[in-house]
Amino acid sequence: MAGVLKKTTGLVGLAVSHNPHERLRILYSKILASLQVIPQDAAYRKYTEQLVNDRFDLIKAEPDVEKLEKKINCGQIEEVIHQVQRGASHSFHCIFLLKLLSLSTFTPGFYMRPLS
Repeated sequence: MAGVLKKTTGLVGLAVSHNPHERLRILYSKILASLQVIPQDAAYRKYTEQLVNDRFDLIKAEPDVEKLEKKINCGQIEEVIHQVQRGASHSFHCIFLLKLLSLSTFTPGFYMRPLS
């Protein structure tokens, strides 16, 4: 990280990341790998891959965290990491549901049956 290291994000519960580039590389790599099970023509996969690849390119090209924050334009880098973690969790849940729906034992409407 170039420049002065910050001591706090100023946001309660959000600690300073001391290696944000590496953390984001890992998260984006996991998201891209998880998307491979979704059909290539699916809108979710196309748009998610596009966003992730665009951000991944920024991370690779910009070593300065402050400049990277400005280019991504989604707050502090720690906030970006938090957003990506939530997005990765959402992505994994979508993939789980797609796999569940593709099971041969799946019965349409099972989730609408009343609990008894």
